[in-house]
Amino acid sequence: MIKYLRFSLPVLALFAASCSSVYMPNVPNTPMLSKQGEFSGGGHISLKGNASINGAYAVTDHIGVLFSGSRMNSERKTKDFGHKLIEIGGGYFDTFGPDNNRIIEIYGGVGKGWSDITFRDFKDDVLISSELQEVDYRKAFLQVNYSSKKKNNLHLFGKDFPINYGTALRISHVKMDRFFLNGVVQPKEDNIFFEPIFFTRMALSKTFQLQYTTSSNIGLKSRKYMSAGNSIFTIGVVVNVGGK
Repeated sequence: MIKYLRFSLPVLALFAASCSSVYMPNVPNTPMLSKQGEFSGGGHISLKGNASINGAYAVTDHIGVLFSGSRMNSERKTKDFGHKLIEIGGGYFDTFGPDNNRIIEIYGGVGKGWSDITFRDFKDDVLISSELQEVDYRKAFLQVNYSSKKKNNLHLFGKDFPINYGTALRISHVKMDRFFLNGVVQPKEDNIFFEPIFFTRMALSKTFQLQYTTSSNIGLKSRKYMSAGNSIFTIGVVVNVGGK
């Protein structure tokens, strides 16, 4: 079942990407921490140009702190999308299994985001109308990560590259602090998003890994603007230093 979901989520992401929402999710922090003093950092980019950075540090053998940020500035003829998001959090991690190569992580945190979106309608290349949406919002999230450092190998260009997988289940409550439509104050919206995330990592070295991330984004409330119109489909690089 997990394998089926991992490969079907990119299709769901393409359908969700066709919708419009003022909320653009970032790549969740999945650091795979294993012991005190370990640092994990990563950078990811989506096909839309949404760039995310993640960082995490193991304060003790079971407590980690994390931060994340994302930004996007897309300008097209019919739609401009500007977005910024920052998050901080922390939580618990532990290793288990016969070789201590499986990791469970439970994190919670808060964030702040900004979105500025412009829609334009044209007729015969003449602009007939436009709409500017300006939104500030806050978010709180809880997520559970499961990953395994048990590696399979991908034989490529005469070399073996270790491959491992992971998943994260994230619940986010996102609430508008400010909402303007063409400069006019609008009623504020909120929503609860459920995001099942799957990632695959290919080790380029003992420190650097290439990561592919995909997810779906499900809104648990029916909303016009704070809806689940965007999901995650990214490629990135992850660095882990000081782990087991």
